[in-house]
Amino acid sequence: MQPKNNILHLPVYQPGKPVEDVKRELGLTEVTKLASNENPHGCSEQAKAAIMEELNQTNIYPDGASIELAAALANHLNVKPEQLIFGTGSSEIILMLARAFLVAGDETIMADETFPQYKHNAEIENARIIEVPLKDGKHDLPAMLAKVTERTKIIWICNPNNPTGTIVTKDELTSFLQQVPSHVLVVLDEAYCELVTDPAFPNGIELLSSYRNLIVLRTFSKVYGLAALRIGYGVGDPDVLRFINQVREPFNTTRIAQAAAKAAVSDQAFIQHVVEQNAAGIAYFAAQFDRLGLAYYPAHGNFIMVDVLRPSTEVFNALLRKGFIIRSRWTYYPTYIRVSVGTKQQNEQFIAALEQVLQEVAVQS
Repeated sequence: MQPKNNILHLPVYQPGKPVEDVKRELGLTEVTKLASNENPHGCSEQAKAAIMEELNQTNIYPDGASIELAAALANHLNVKPEQLIFGTGSSEIILMLARAFLVAGDETIMADETFPQYKHNAEIENARIIEVPLKDGKHDLPAMLAKVTERTKIIWICNPNNPTGTIVTKDELTSFLQQVPSHVLVVLDEAYCELVTDPAFPNGIELLSSYRNLIVLRTFSKVYGLAALRIGYGVGDPDVLRFINQVREPFNTTRIAQAAAKAAVSDQAFIQHVVEQNAAGIAYFAAQFDRLGLAYYPAHGNFIMVDVLRPSTEVFNALLRKGFIIRSRWTYYPTYIRVSVGTKQQNEQFIAALEQVLQEVAVQS
């Protein structure tokens, strides 16, 4: 049996290393995972209650249209339910977008260091990938615009960008959208938007009424703390979403995920608590990196990317032996690591471990 030729070279997505694997491999009893930008504060108690109640309905198929969740979320976002589409995380909507719009020979534009699933799914459809280098760690929108041709189908913008954590501002984004041809779909991935406190940050959903070729992706995995349930959503023009729905699998989100997400939306007090704790964690990391003389990108999500001035794989492995899982191995940033914000205790323990590692690696050098 032979697969499609264009997938033979594709790497398999590598998530953050599982805690149990590290414990088993290194004989550790305590391991802290700060690799996958998960919410260290869990999820809303209201969401937990909804999950428990829904366990009595596991024999019943979910609502394929997520009607109740769509109504609650539409009210929260001030959009119409028909402007929403749901997926098993926003990553499934990325897959559906590529499946619905890209064919062999189409061009798609993205940053050269961003969420890898844009490129992965475009390659599966045999589209031509146009990668534009980041500028000071952020999307270079003018350079991306200059790459648009008649064959361009989709432009991907991750805001805040993963892994660098940088943002494009409302003025920058609006200027860009005004110049993008109407035949090009702009996908604005706002997975971390609720955590951004910078007033210059754009709310992509507020721009939808002006740009029919814009679709905004968001998720319940990050600030809402429902990563294990795999549920995310897209917001856009109903006519555009109709094409995406045509390739969506039936019952692609579960009853439990829908119920938990609906309950989570109603508990914005929990979200505010998470945002405040996250901002404190970012400020703490920034202050400690300043003390250690390490450069880092302005962080606007729940993670920060820092230059450890040494090969990142060495630092990754040394931190692993001390019981901390982070992310490394960035193609264009070989001396950078990305660390997720944890609890106050986890953050402090990580900095202590990092300081030890940097001293040890310096001695070995």
